[in-house]
Amino acid sequence: MKYHPINSQLFIKNRKNFMAQMKPKSIAVFNSNDIYPISADSTMPFEQHRDIFYLSGVDQEESVLFLFPDCPNENLREVLFVRETNEHIAIWEGEKLTKKAATKTSGIKTVYWLQDLEKILFEMSTYADTFYINTNEHYRASVETETREDRFIKWLLAKYPAHSVAKSNPILQHLRSIKDQIELDLMQHACNITEKGFRRILNFVKPGVWEYEIEAELLHEFVKNRSKGFAYTPIIASGNNANVLHYIENNQQCKSGDLILFDIAAEYANYKSDLSRTIPVSGKFSDRQKAVYNAVNHVKKEATKMLLPGTLWKEYHVEVGKIMTSELLKLGLIDKADVQNEDKNWPAYKKYFMHGTSHHIGLDTHDYGLLHEPMQANMVFTVEPGIYIPDEGFGIRLEDDVVVQESGAPFNLMQNIPIEADEIEELMNQ
Repeated sequence: MKYHPINSQLFIKNRKNFMAQMKPKSIAVFNSNDIYPISADSTMPFEQHRDIFYLSGVDQEESVLFLFPDCPNENLREVLFVRETNEHIAIWEGEKLTKKAATKTSGIKTVYWLQDLEKILFEMSTYADTFYINTNEHYRASVETETREDRFIKWLLAKYPAHSVAKSNPILQHLRSIKDQIELDLMQHACNITEKGFRRILNFVKPGVWEYEIEAELLHEFVKNRSKGFAYTPIIASGNNANVLHYIENNQQCKSGDLILFDIAAEYANYKSDLSRTIPVSGKFSDRQKAVYNAVNHVKKEATKMLLPGTLWKEYHVEVGKIMTSELLKLGLIDKADVQNEDKNWPAYKKYFMHGTSHHIGLDTHDYGLLHEPMQANMVFTVEPGIYIPDEGFGIRLEDDVVVQESGAPFNLMQNIPIEADEIEELMNQ
């Protein structure tokens, strides 16, 4: 891996917290992701399933984790299976985890080769009444592919039909939404890499540059700093492209007088950052562009203040909508009649700001988090209002990642990344 080793105490603590919520006499099972084929012998780069990574730190394919906290055999309370390595694999594929290395990474003392899984599971199953299976229940999930986890669950339930079944996901949704300090440090590191990339392009952008050239500059800076690259597919949207919320073609030339909306960020050690900024191609905003920019920035600042313990996600978004409505009235984009006659299910402000303001972020860009639960300290949220005006040929979105504090204002992990319009202009014209 490109990233530095992570303190195994994080994974030891995560497992302890998960197992504390399991039913008696139960086994929880977690699988690595597949390596997905493209065609012929080509494959996509491996991305570890975030749950097994969260619980073990193992970042390798064909790994399986069993947790059985009250197993009578103490050696089988935490069991990790990894693919057996040998000299042939080392030559063709590179270094894989040895049992010793897997223990060092995860803090799990009992490590077997994957080929021993069925035998060990049979012994464990004789002590257990329930299997915790790990299904994807994220509110944004839309999965058509059968995953390695899916196949394992099918096999497990057919092999052991007399056992009861419970779900791991609700436990993980809660636990993963509240970050440990080690996790916050990793996310801060990802944000710091993102900052380096953004500052780099402020000195690079000029009329005539192509969106994909900017993408290349960012990727260079991210990988140079031990990131795998982008935390998600980058959006580099000049001119009216910014009004396509998930514009990812990045193949247009940037023209004088236009703005560029960036939704780009680095990952580090599988932890994500998520940044949006909007800058002028020529290094200076027009008066109208700056007025809209400052309106978005004002909404972002006011929304951030509301990310406090006890706040409910749904009510928060209603309040942000009120602030955005006020700004759109000032800009002349909507009028009082629009507000008076609005559909409460689709308020007038939604014409120009049609997406949500915040989402959980962590190991996933849209991370785990139960939206009906009140916000708690050490939850991390994006704050990303925008105003999109196709008739005027530009859109503006601004976004930072902030940590809810026990008391006081949220902590902005991106506080060092330029955002004020005047500072952006100054840096672009140095």
